Amino acid sequence: MQPEMIADYACVTGEGPLWHPDQRCVYWVDIPPGKLYRYDPATGQHGQVYEEAPLGGYTIQADGSLLLFLGKGEVRSWNDGEVRTIIPELEGELDSRFNDVIADPRGRVFCGTMSSESHKGRLYRLDPDGSIRVVLEGIGTSNGLGFTPDRKQMYYTDSPALDIYLFDYDEETGEISNQRVFVHSDERDGVPDGMTVDAEGYVWSAHWGGSCVIRYAPEGVEDRRILFPAQQVSCVTFGGEDYADMYVTTAGGHRKDELGAGAGALYRLRLGIRGVPEFRSRIGL
Repeated sequence: MQPEMIADYACVTGEGPLWHPDQRCVYWVDIPPGKLYRYDPATGQHGQVYEEAPLGGYTIQADGSLLLFLGKGEVRSWNDGEVRTIIPELEGELDSRFNDVIADPRGRVFCGTMSSESHKGRLYRLDPDGSIRVVLEGIGTSNGLGFTPDRKQMYYTDSPALDIYLFDYDEETGEISNQRVFVHSDERDGVPDGMTVDAEGYVWSAHWGGSCVIRYAPEGVEDRRILFPAQQVSCVTFGGEDYADMYVTTAGGHRKDELGAGAGALYRLRLGIRGVPEFRSRIGL
């Protein structure tokens, strides 16, 4: 199956594709310049809709707005031009930025940060009332997250460690526990980056430096891999009316000669495999 290139904005760090079911479109970001893009598959149109550097991850709120996670621990809501600050900054992240994030079934958000010169990365949990707390420390690079179909376990990726972890997850309290390794990647495959979980409970992990997305069975065994014309494959999600369209972001658009002719582009695949809707955040609603 050959990936279909949807849009090529030569993203430096294309990341975080996310399907918006209300708008029937997919969003993605270029992290360093903080550009947010949107693609409408019904019309084929795509373009930039927002810019605020740096922009890491984001979620879709219950009211349809986007919750943006930026530098210095800042969190904002955005709704087609209307911006509202939720958290202006976090004292411990003034020299860092948010990276991958995910909403849980109750509207909380697990939001990870990058390492900086002064400290390692962290994983936070932002609750609907706006309170935020550290749940993990000593992380190289916080990356892809996901939940098992039964909502009893949560996946979490630390890229430099080459590990995707599995935690027990309590939906009622939002607590995570019993950390263990789900998959330890071979460094020859690149480092695990963004991820998603499909309707069958299989894990799809984008591999930065590996030119591929790898599908793992719930037991942690590789099921298949898909190659891309870009070394830095960064994230994957499902979308479309029946969640049968896979969207994949790539990075390195400023170094195409070195990192591949398709580096920095957004891709789509139709594999006959379905995903599930992402949970929506409920921060401050």
